[in-house]
Amino acid sequence: MKRYESILKEKAKALLAEKKVDVILGYRQGTKPMTHQIAEFRTVEDLDNMVWDGHCALNLANYLPRRQERVALPVVGCSSRNVVIHIQENQVKRDQLVLLGVPCQGMIDHRAVKALAGKSEILAVEDQGDTILVKTKAEEKSLSREELLQSNCARCRQKNPVLFDELLGDAVTNGEGKFDDVDTVEAMSEEQRWEHFQKTFESCIRCYACRNACPLCYCPTCFVDENKPQWVGKSTDATDTLTFHFLRAFHMAGRCTDCGSCERACPVDITIRYLTRKLVKDANELYGHEAGMSLEERPLLDAYKMTDINDFIR
Repeated sequence: MKRYESILKEKAKALLAEKKVDVILGYRQGTKPMTHQIAEFRTVEDLDNMVWDGHCALNLANYLPRRQERVALPVVGCSSRNVVIHIQENQVKRDQLVLLGVPCQGMIDHRAVKALAGKSEILAVEDQGDTILVKTKAEEKSLSREELLQSNCARCRQKNPVLFDELLGDAVTNGEGKFDDVDTVEAMSEEQRWEHFQKTFESCIRCYACRNACPLCYCPTCFVDENKPQWVGKSTDATDTLTFHFLRAFHMAGRCTDCGSCERACPVDITIRYLTRKLVKDANELYGHEAGMSLEERPLLDAYKMTDINDFIR
């Protein structure tokens, strides 16, 4: 991933210098290892601070809805699919955008790195391509990228951008997109699944970081903030918490690209994607649909085909 940084800066600088865009969306170095900040770059000089590597995991498409400016941004497989959905849902116009496509090797799971580091303070985590160099106060370790990938990246089916104006490197081999994690939960009994989800979400503090990081949560007023009528309580009561997560997941049905932003943003390490992954699997297996793969294909719940399963109305 790091090898694309210099060419990305070069392309971005040319776009600003030639006044083809007003702003570049990207990332700058964070204050701690593995915590790059999403940033807006409006001058050629500021682009010297742009970074690109396996820590650029939060989805830049989250910052596109309702913009009026001409925007350029790097896109990988999942974020490019979110851009497609934004265009389809009239959140941004295609002619506003310059999309710099980046073939993706997968983003680094900061929790996996912390687990391997143990109690030793992490000083730096360097993306070296197929290997990741982890420097702690105690030692330096060179680890395989594969063992440190985020869960969504390890199971990613679409690693190359599906929509772009320029591809910055050769396309990589796409993944198989296995749903083994969903299969495990589906194999449980109803009682076991209920217990599983109660345990999964019991640590939720209702901070809404998952919602705020999601590129598809852009309603002017979220259902959790409605008070006339009030849809769901604001407490951390188990019923309120599960209601929030279940309803939010259903809002993602046929739209989620499994970018992993929700889980990465969660401060208490909840495996939020259990729910959205199930809906992604169902959309694919029941309707042959993958969200955001083409501007010509309407979102799943926005269209009807005579071949759709409709036994429920018989």
